[in-house]
Amino acid sequence: MTAASIRLQDLTFGWRADQPILRSCSLEVPKGQFWMLLGTNGSGKSTLLRLLAGLLPIQSGVLHIDPPIGFVFQNPDHQLVMPTVGADVAFSLGSENLSSGQVRQRVEAALDAVNMRALQRRPIYALSGGQKQRVAIAGALARHCEVLLFDEPTALLDPDSQRDLVSYVRQLVTSRGLTALWVTHRLDELDYCDGAFLLEQGQVVDQGETTHLKQYLLSRLDG
Repeated sequence: MTAASIRLQDLTFGWRADQPILRSCSLEVPKGQFWMLLGTNGSGKSTLLRLLAGLLPIQSGVLHIDPPIGFVFQNPDHQLVMPTVGADVAFSLGSENLSSGQVRQRVEAALDAVNMRALQRRPIYALSGGQKQRVAIAGALARHCEVLLFDEPTALLDPDSQRDLVSYVRQLVTSRGLTALWVTHRLDELDYCDGAFLLEQGQVVDQGETTHLKQYLLSRLDG
């Protein structure tokens, strides 16, 4: 049986006790796999991802996630803070006790992994949306993250950039043995993952193989 890099059991969260956003939510993402999280607006997808990332406190239930964790926001401008590509990736290593040579080596290796090393000195403002998302991923790779969390990372991208990014993450998970959980509402993105969860009213109501979930969701839209 494959070990789980992400495991939730009976997780409950809400800003008010009488209005929970997540209700006894349980799921497992196997190590080294790429899974997606589907659901309508208000189903609790982003809240769940922020709990996994440690951005919100756990109120009840059990949560396990393999550290370190990388989080990629829907809008990369919310997490890219330095003026150039290389400086931003280096900034992500600020909490680690590394020499300048080690930082440089990590930055170059991470930018190589996302095919951005040639743009190391490029100003962040001069990048496309897809390139900014790759810089955010490079920051996580530089920290040697085992798990990557994506909060609708293609929402602000054009269709070609959407396909490029999800295809790239698929390749990254396969080649490096990483684990990824990707929040989306685009059914075409399911073609790139190993499995998916369907979240409704704060609970996982279906999960597993993507063809089954696509057919189920399409039938609901048709109905």
